[in-house]
Amino acid sequence: MKITDAKVIVTSPGRNFVTLKIVTEDGTYGIGDATLNGRELAVASYLEDHLVPCLIGKDARRIEDIWQFFYRGAYWRRGPVGMTAIAAVDVALWDIKAKAANMPLYQLLGGRSRDGVMVYGHANGKTIDDTVAEVGKYIDMGYKAIRAQTGVPGLNSTYGVSKDKMYYEPADADLPTENVWSTSKYLNSVPELFKTLRETYGYDYHLLHDAHHRCTPIEAAQLGKSLEPYKLFWLEDAVPAELQEGFRLFRQHTTTPIAVGEVFASIHDCQQLISEQLIDYIRTTIVHGGGITHLRRIAHLAELYHVRTGFHGATDLSPITMGAALHFDTWVPNFGIQEYMRHTPETDEVFPHDYRFENGYLIAGETPGHGVDIDEEKAAKYPYKRAYLPVNRLEDGSMYNW
Repeated sequence: MKITDAKVIVTSPGRNFVTLKIVTEDGTYGIGDATLNGRELAVASYLEDHLVPCLIGKDARRIEDIWQFFYRGAYWRRGPVGMTAIAAVDVALWDIKAKAANMPLYQLLGGRSRDGVMVYGHANGKTIDDTVAEVGKYIDMGYKAIRAQTGVPGLNSTYGVSKDKMYYEPADADLPTENVWSTSKYLNSVPELFKTLRETYGYDYHLLHDAHHRCTPIEAAQLGKSLEPYKLFWLEDAVPAELQEGFRLFRQHTTTPIAVGEVFASIHDCQQLISEQLIDYIRTTIVHGGGITHLRRIAHLAELYHVRTGFHGATDLSPITMGAALHFDTWVPNFGIQEYMRHTPETDEVFPHDYRFENGYLIAGETPGHGVDIDEEKAAKYPYKRAYLPVNRLEDGSMYNW
């Protein structure tokens, strides 16, 4: 199955997506996601200028060899741009291999470990009362797990809180928006949110929270300890993970489960966190972590240390990544939960897919491959629009530097 063509498709049906389509000599094709929020064109160039020329003529069945060729063949390894590009190639090749075998991807990986994939939705509001109401809406939709975020009193805006409750897109401007942040005000407000949620809905639903890398290790420890009475499913991204040792202090002072990893690009970013059992959930994504081939290595390492998967699943990951992740989730033995932010109707039209939501679970379809396609004619109607994530400054005007 020689590769005869590979092309990069950039489209923006409400937000920017980069897609790689690989075609073999018998006409079988696979698609992979190459979206890197706010740096989309960097990955598109990496693919078009450096990887695609090397793909032509290769045997599409040699997934492991191609992965090693692109990873070890580059002097400058790892990093989000390179690993996202490799992931796009890898997922497209797994898509082709599963189609050639005439089976859904999860079967090729080893078959089902579960019937459905538990997912969590995003409930947020400007005030605690607003967020409590939004959590109720997700419960009514059948969700068993909900991430809850609320605005911080005294701050004009808070990352993770949006006017659009169902299709939240944080990349909000042609140039980065600058928000003002106060960790002390945040630490005072979050426990009250979860106290109110538990008083309102009890303990039958899983509640999660994302701190968006805004705490020092001791601040994270204070937050985790203050949230212990409310039994969170996890506290996510409390500490920036460049310093993996920082999680030791965090871990020593709280029993609140810890999740991290959506910004990781390789197993080396989480090796210490996993092997020292400093986290409970690893959130590295298929699209930013080198694809299915590399994520399997991370999942197997995590399994040895009782760490479960909890893959990132925001709207800046295309339905291709969601489809591939669901097949991975369906197979992987140490699954924990899957984030699920719904895409806009326009995005779903560009990327038709066969996965479906049922009573708090996503169900991977039975279509051969990962079950997601791209409508190139519809994609062409949505040209690229530059968009950036916001940045934080502290109240004194300095850049937030943790």
